[in-house]
Amino acid sequence: MKVTVCIGSSCHLKGSRQIVEQLQHKISENELKEKVNLGGTFCMGKCQMGVCVTVDDKFFSVTPDTVDEFFQKEILEKV
Repeated sequence: MKVTVCIGSSCHLKGSRQIVEQLQHKISENELKEKVNLGGTFCMGKCQMGVCVTVDDKFFSVTPDTVDEFFQKEILEKV
């Protein structure tokens, strides 16, 4: 599974760094490093959506407050 977080300036201001750190922690604590490839990219062109995150090319809008729910529903349940 490939998870990509936008780290462009707009998403950075909306908390992309915190989201990346939280996802890194959750991937590690659930021992998913072999199954989940977490990466970053610059602008995905959907700045109005908040922090853009893709999971295998499907777009999501994530905030630092919704990372837990996003991880559970879109990553952990699908791995």
